[in-house]
Amino acid sequence: QVQLVESGGGLVQPGGSRRLSCAASGSIFSIYRMGWYRQAPGKQRELVATITVSGGSTNYADSVKGRFTISRDNAKNAVYLQMNSLKPEDTAVYYCNAVKDGIVTWGQGTQVTVSS
Repeated sequence: QVQLVESGGGLVQPGGSRRLSCAASGSIFSIYRMGWYRQAPGKQRELVATITVSGGSTNYADSVKGRFTISRDNAKNAVYLQMNSLKPEDTAVYYCNAVKDGIVTWGQGTQVTVSS
């Protein structure tokens, strides 16, 4: 079973950038499809972006297209979320997940707050 630990959250001004990282351990990282999700206060958790095992295909929520980029480094057992042009509505706890054979594993989340 894979374990996931997110990092890189914090306070950022509107228009700024932030890079989130998700470190995986405990299993063969390269066989998992990975994703980033977020949950704002009072709202349901929503998809931000996903990336296939090889990294050759990505998918984004409409709200982040053109601003966020998901990537992975299988040699480092890590997945990243580069966030640019951040908006106050991007404020949320960001979670990474790993999916294999229908089993979903979540990290503990990292808080991103976009505010001046």
